[in-house]
Amino acid sequence: MESEPNTLAQGKELIQQVRQQFQESLKRQDILELIETILIYKLPKLNRKEIEAMFSLSDLRETKVYQEALEEGELSAKKSLILRQLNLKLGSIPLNIEQKIKQLNPNQLDNLALALLDFSDLEDLHQWLN
Repeated sequence: MESEPNTLAQGKELIQQVRQQFQESLKRQDILELIETILIYKLPKLNRKEIEAMFSLSDLRETKVYQEALEEGELSAKKSLILRQLNLKLGSIPLNIEQKIKQLNPNQLDNLALALLDFSDLEDLHQWLN
């Protein structure tokens, strides 16, 4: 089994080779994602900063892990904003209703963001959720 420093060095070398040899965007992206996946499984203690140091920012933005993390962050921010808006408009939101809101998919959250403008009390929110 390769040592961690050796694996890191090999990973950095592979990334550099891919940058130099593959100009076609899709092939390059696929290969970079493969390298990233191997590094994540081989070195699970690697943190985001260490991975970023190995990839250029543009390479990193093309990876699946980056895209998924970005989507998760955006979804979390959307849920947080909607819950704050509901708290301001309707007062304290019961925990069971808050949990239902956190389970909504992105499309449902968009619809709730629009619908909440017409809510006048918690009953309106409860009816919308059901």
